[in-house]
Amino acid sequence: MVDQSLDFAQTGPYDPKGKEEGGCLCGAIRYEFAREAMISAHHCHCEDCQKSTGSGKATILFVPAGELQIRGEPKTYTVVGSAGSHVTRGFCGRCGSPVLSYVAEQPALKFIKAGSLDDSSWVEITSSYWESSAKGWSPIDPTLPAFRGNPE
Repeated sequence: MVDQSLDFAQTGPYDPKGKEEGGCLCGAIRYEFAREAMISAHHCHCEDCQKSTGSGKATILFVPAGELQIRGEPKTYTVVGSAGSHVTRGFCGRCGSPVLSYVAEQPALKFIKAGSLDDSSWVEITSSYWESSAKGWSPIDPTLPAFRGNPE
């Protein structure tokens, strides 16, 4: 059930100076950033992303931390990732939707889950990470550069 008390502006037609918006399924967590601030977008096939999404990969957008505004309080869960970094994943405590993640060793970046965008039709994936753990039922896109683990 949608909580009608939450009143968030909806994204209109794309304005290059405008904001992209997204959030969780129930609307308790919302975020926005300028599309032009996004650095890049990637598929991550590491086993932790597979577990946290319940699918074969996480599709993530790299956004500078200072460019991201978040409304609501995501619950978080931190693990030592496949490459030894400390990865924190943020999700809605009410509906469970994964929304963002970040790495303690890279504080200037946040990783937005592409599926949480209100409109993800503009996203262009530039590479895949963790080719070594991709599953046959969710294969690496052969048209994109792929890294065996995290890129150096």
